[in-house]
Formats: sequence, C-alpha cells, structure tokens
Amino acid sequence: MAAVDYDLVIIGAGPAGLTAGIYAARARMNVLLLEKAVPGGQVLVTDWVENYPGFPEGISGYDLAEKMRVQAVDLGLKIDTSEVHSLNISKDSKEIVLKDKSIFTKALIITSGASPNTLHVGEDKFVGKGVSYCGTCDGPFFKEKTVVAVGGGDTAVQEALFLTKFAKKVYLVHRRDELRATKILQERALGNDKIEPVWDSIVTGLDGFFGLEGVKVKNVKTNEEKTIKADGCFIWIGILPNTSFLNDSVKTDEYGFICVDETMQTSVSGVYAAGDVRDTPLRQIATAVGDAAIATLSAEHFIENN
Repeated sequence: MAAVDYDLVIIGAGPAGLTAGIYAARARMNVLLLEKAVPGGQVLVTDWVENYPGFPEGISGYDLAEKMRVQAVDLGLKIDTSEVHSLNISKDSKEIVLKDKSIFTKALIITSGASPNTLHVGEDKFVGKGVSYCGTCDGPFFKEKTVVAVGGGDTAVQEALFLTKFAKKVYLVHRRDELRATKILQERALGNDKIEPVWDSIVTGLDGFFGLEGVKVKNVKTNEEKTIKADGCFIWIGILPNTSFLNDSVKTDEYGFICVDETMQTSVSGVYAAGDVRDTPLRQIATAVGDAAIATLSAEHFIENN
C-alpha cells in the first residue's frame, strides 16, 4: 500500500462518527474525524432525548452530543473542520479531496448522516419547539395534545399511527385526495378515530411565539386557507442522505443511501458506512452508535490484514 496520512478517516461527526472516533481512538489508531460544521449532527437540534440508554430522566440533544465529543477528544481523537469535496477510493490508498489539499488513508468510515426534506415555511424557528421530523423520538412529549402530521407515504402514515399512542388528535395533512402508503397502513390510519385527514392541502405557515401554536394549511383545489390549532407539527416528506461528495464511488440504493453488508462494509473494500447515511430501516441515535461500533471494528480488522 502507498504511503498514507492516517490509518482511518471518518467523515461526519454525528453520533455515528463520534462513536467511531471513540472506538478508533481507544484502539490507538491513527485516526482523523472530518466535520464541516459542528460535531453532533442532527442531535444538536433535538430538544430532549428520552430514549437513549443511560439517561433515565432524559438529556438535551446538545448535552448528549457534547458529552460524546468531549469523550472522543479526551481519548485523543483529532477533529478537523474541513469539508470533503470528493473521494478517490478505487485504490488501496483512499484519497479524500478537501478544499485545499488531499489526505490519504488505509480505511474510511462514512458517517455523514441524512437531512429531512423541509416545507420551507419557516419551520426552522420551531424545531425543538413543536416541529419534529421523528415521531419515535418526540411523540411522547405530546401526550393528550393536538398535532399535525404532514405527508402521505408509508413513513408518514406509520408515524401518524404511532403518534395516536400519545396525542389526543392527529391531523394528517396530504396534498392529494388519497394516501400513497400501502393499503393496510391506509386502512389503519383512516379507521383510527384519533386521525383526521386534511385532503388536498399543503402547509403554508406556522404560528406561535415561544413555541408552536398553529399550523396554516391551504386547500390546493379551492384555495381555502385555515389554521389548525396544534402543539406539534411532524414533517415526513422524505429524507435525503448527505452524500454529494460520493460521486458514485460506492453503491447506493434508489434513494441514494449507501448499501452495506453486516460488517458495515460498502461495495468498496476498506470503506464502511454507519448511521443515517446507510440503508437502514431505523434512524435513531442508538442504531447509529451500534452501526459505528461494528464499522470501526471491521475497519480495524481490515487495516491489520492489509
């Protein structure tokens, strides 16, 4: 193998990337973690986390991410804020192209995460204050409250059904006059007394002062507008992997998520993926951490044998 700068490079510092960094640093690997923004990923904008083991009273997303970062840095992990522009990973020495230089590594773990599609109606103001992209994460915060769910696919309908375990009322806003979800999910949703469909409608705005108080919707056929009084708005109109730098260098599924095997290895030997960026049925902090542990151990074995 040609000369390299690192044994392992990790791209992305969300829970998966930080966990991979912790494992690699403890193994005394020569490792670098690249993160173009602030370490923590989407967890940073999660108001409160109640389903991560070890914190029975819950913990703020920021505090959890910061604890992970501090633990990694204390173990000796180096974090670089450079942005990855592209990869050249067809050879044994993997090249990572940054803005002003390239670095080379024996193994690579991609943990760049994913980002939810947004409505572009000012929801950023209410993230963590009523707006959420994860019913599994935040549903329990809306016990006996009224929420709006946006979307009509399998994820939206499944999550809307999950919300009925907590909310007293779920308005399901969809821009068409029928759902796109599988028939059995449609039947369950439409047969649930707590779910009220709002057909042919789109969300045009959000109201509130300290937190969300109302969701403005517009009927696309009649142009009628109204405001639904609600404590929460859950948005499920798709999620996109953060993989613009890949340039088809590894195999992805039809949605752009990275395909991996049970060892978290991608279609390229020595290149692994973990967390939300990979093709996975569940995107949670706990699953990202588990993925990263497997990926790092797999990468360590690869390095030792190559």
